[in-house]
Amino acid sequence: MTSATRTVPAVLDRIAAQLAEHDALVTPDKRLTYGQLREEVRRAAAAMIDLGVAAGDRVAIWCPNTWHWVVAALATHYAGAVVVPLNTRYTATEAADILARTQTPLLIAAGEFLGADRTAQLDRSALPALRHIVRVPIDAQDGTWDEFVARGTDLDAVDARSAAVSPDDVSDILFTSGTTGRSKGVRCAHRQSLDASAAWAACGQLTSADRYLCINPFFHNFGYKAGILACLQTGATLYPLLTFDPEHAMKAVAEHQITVLPGPPTIYQTLLDHPRRADYDLTSLRFAVTGAAVVPVVLIERMQSELDIDIVLTAYGLTEAAGFGTMCSADDDAITVATTCGRPIADFELRLDDSGEVLLRGPNVMLGYLDDPEATAAAIDGEGWLHTGDIGTLDTAGNLTITDRLKDMYICGGFNVYPAEVEQVLARLDGVAEAAVIGVPDHRLGEVGKAFVVVKDGAQLDEATVIAYTREHLANFKVPRSVAFLDILPRNPGGKVVKPQLREIDGRP
Repeated sequence: MTSATRTVPAVLDRIAAQLAEHDALVTPDKRLTYGQLREEVRRAAAAMIDLGVAAGDRVAIWCPNTWHWVVAALATHYAGAVVVPLNTRYTATEAADILARTQTPLLIAAGEFLGADRTAQLDRSALPALRHIVRVPIDAQDGTWDEFVARGTDLDAVDARSAAVSPDDVSDILFTSGTTGRSKGVRCAHRQSLDASAAWAACGQLTSADRYLCINPFFHNFGYKAGILACLQTGATLYPLLTFDPEHAMKAVAEHQITVLPGPPTIYQTLLDHPRRADYDLTSLRFAVTGAAVVPVVLIERMQSELDIDIVLTAYGLTEAAGFGTMCSADDDAITVATTCGRPIADFELRLDDSGEVLLRGPNVMLGYLDDPEATAAAIDGEGWLHTGDIGTLDTAGNLTITDRLKDMYICGGFNVYPAEVEQVLARLDGVAEAAVIGVPDHRLGEVGKAFVVVKDGAQLDEATVIAYTREHLANFKVPRSVAFLDILPRNPGGKVVKPQLREIDGRP
């Protein structure tokens, strides 16, 4: 890709010209070729401009994996604006915080979904910048998408806007929870989001012949960059899955002859152990990539033998590195794939500092945190090294293994959870004197939260009350699954909670 074409609109134009009649996106209710996808994107971008979205404005998307998400994201880029994905598990309060901080004028959001209408719960009076909400119909006929797109008539304005986009312009801001309990917005340029996802696609040898079942949510780097942008650059066909159900997934693999199926380890474990797996023809699968949790060697071996997947890879990445970092290659053996995260990709340099912290440097390190120069300076040193907060080791072949986390972050079902954020919520529960949270192993989700609570004198609290309170204020993956009550939290001489001692109390190493 030449420097002039390292923008998402330019990539879409190129692939639509090359593969106009090739399927780009297939869902149960929509099938779009690359040529049709480009036209849908241009109309949606024209509608955004008609609503007053300016170049550099932020457009938020708060929606599960529908075809609308893909069109909305690419249209945002085409209009010269910045994509702000919102986790579908966010409460209205969590979403509103990000909408306020990004001064988003336009929100593309799900209508009723899984029995909830989170969009209707937003306090619009607290969001003066939010002028428009477009509802995507999912479980009910409550959408305004068609009326929105009907506004998109001035395609000349769209083409002028897309032509003005530069590779160094910000393409997206993905929010990652901070150890202070407040999320941080990671700014990435078009060239970074494209180059890093292209490197990922190259490791998996993606081509236009591939059919990619996207289980990973689009609001996450794994679904957005390793999914939408990887397919866009290779001409692969994307099959988004709205929610993960093992039988629906196996049926989709068999029906569409799916070749690419990335996901967290729990996805494959569920498929392998499913009693009806033999009912479905899964032999078309050729490439899988996993990560975000400890991967048992036997799981990799079963994926290769029982699912007959030719290429099974593991990877390590973080939002501050455009979602990527290291990855195994197709000729690595099962033990290397299972016990390491592979070697640097996407022009990253990697080294370990004296404490064993993993440092990354290269053109795909983020532009910086949104409106937070201090946090940016703390994350990226004067020599350009990104301090990941992860502790690791390197073998003689240069393969990285993550062994610990400086910041106590744990991963639940593929999503990062920062205990400080959960602890902030627990501190507001009446009756809590002190609280600390750690991640503990869970067979299905990899890790889940366990809260250790010290109750104020005279107060009465039980596990159910504590969990119910956090569920009111936090996305489900952040909610602790168990609670232990202590008389005092173990602390070091500096007053900091000693979390390894909490693990010992829990009976774990």
